[in-house]
Amino acid sequence: MSSVLAELPLYLQGLGATLYLLGATVLFALPLGILVAALRISPIGSLRAVAATYTELLRNTPLTLVFFFEAFVLPRLGVTLDFEVGAIVALTLYTTPFFAEAIRSGINSVPVGQAEAARAIGLTFTQSVTLVILPQALRSVVPPLINVIIALTKNTSVASGFFVFTLVSVGQRLANVHPADVALILLFVGVGYLIITVPLGQLADRLEKRVAVSR
Repeated sequence: MSSVLAELPLYLQGLGATLYLLGATVLFALPLGILVAALRISPIGSLRAVAATYTELLRNTPLTLVFFFEAFVLPRLGVTLDFEVGAIVALTLYTTPFFAEAIRSGINSVPVGQAEAARAIGLTFTQSVTLVILPQALRSVVPPLINVIIALTKNTSVASGFFVFTLVSVGQRLANVHPADVALILLFVGVGYLIITVPLGQLADRLEKRVAVSR
């Protein structure tokens, strides 16, 4: 027990690295998700098809396979990424469709009359989406978006298998140094993820209740 507690600074370092991966991925994936969701409802058929293909392809592909493609296929094509940058890219590509589908569900919940009224006053498609539809949709999709972030938090653990330092990396390192304390080491790793996901889950519940009341 004391040997594991002595490694607390390393746990905190792993927690910080996981939070960094999480924050960087959300920073890129959420705007891209909004863009993909907008393309899914675009009046241009080719854009809808591209967005739908990307969404279905990535949502039905294991995250580990995305990492393998990036680690072994891209270098053969002359593209080499830093391990950490590559992890952020892989997590962003994988998470974007989930954000997009959550946002699209919110867009579909907005009454059709809102879009028709926007068109009636002369707004373009882009203006209708950004000024009328999205502001109404985003409020109702905040809880689902947080659920995607919770899933993303756990997905960051995959990066540890591709030479990126995370909480899981801490567990692997300490298990090699203190093999007799493996159970306790893994327990501490699990607690680290709970420190991130439990508050997010509570936030999602509160926001969901607030939205329900406002409706």
